Amino acid sequence: MARKVEAHLHALSHYLPEGALPRVLDYLQQYKVHLTITLPRQTILGDYRHPDDYSGHRISINGNLNPYEFLITLLHELAHLIVFIEYGNRVETHGPEWQSIYARLLKEFMALQIFPGDIMYVLHKSLQRPAATKAGEQALARVLRKYNPPKDGIVLIEELQEGEFFTAEDGKIYKRGPRLRTRYRCKQIDTGKEYLFHGLYEVKRWKMNKS
Repeated sequence: MARKVEAHLHALSHYLPEGALPRVLDYLQQYKVHLTITLPRQTILGDYRHPDDYSGHRISINGNLNPYEFLITLLHELAHLIVFIEYGNRVETHGPEWQSIYARLLKEFMALQIFPGDIMYVLHKSLQRPAATKAGEQALARVLRKYNPPKDGIVLIEELQEGEFFTAEDGKIYKRGPRLRTRYRCKQIDTGKEYLFHGLYEVKRWKMNKS
C-alpha cells in the first residue's frame, strides 16, 4: 500500500497550475474532501472513495504528476465524487452522468485560461466524450507528457523501433515486437515469454552487448 502524506490545502499550489488553487479549494471545502498525495502508483493516477462509517469523501492523487496532469486527474476524481452524491451507485462508473459532470468541470477550469494552448486544443476535442482513463485518451496523455521533467533515457514503447531492447519497471530486458492496436507484443529475453505493453508505457532503452 502506497505511503500517503496529508495534503495541507494551501500547499497545493506546488502541485497545481498557477491560478487554479482558489477554485480547487472551493470544491475541496464544499465537499469536505480528505485529500492525500501519494507516492507514484503504476496502475492509477488517482482514486476516489465514498464516505463510510469512519470517514468522508476521500481523493488521492499521485504526487509525481506535472501540474496540468495533477489538476485533470483531480477533476476526474472530483467528478466521481459528485456522481456519487447525485446518483449513489446506481449508474456506471464512467457512464453518461460522469462524462457530463467531468466535462462541466473541465470547461469551468478551461475558462480560467490556465492550460497551455496545446492542452486546451486536446481538451476541447475530448469534451464530446471525456475519456475514462489517461490511456483511453491517448492524445491528451501525449501532450501532458511534454510537461513532465526530462528523464534520462526514458522513452515510450511506441517511440522504440521494432526489434529494439528495453528494460521495464521490473528491471527485466525485453525486445519490442509488432504493434497490436494500442499495445505492442514484446518478448522477455530471459524467458522468451511474450507480453503486451501499452504504447504509452515508459521504459528505458537498453543496448545489447555484442561479444
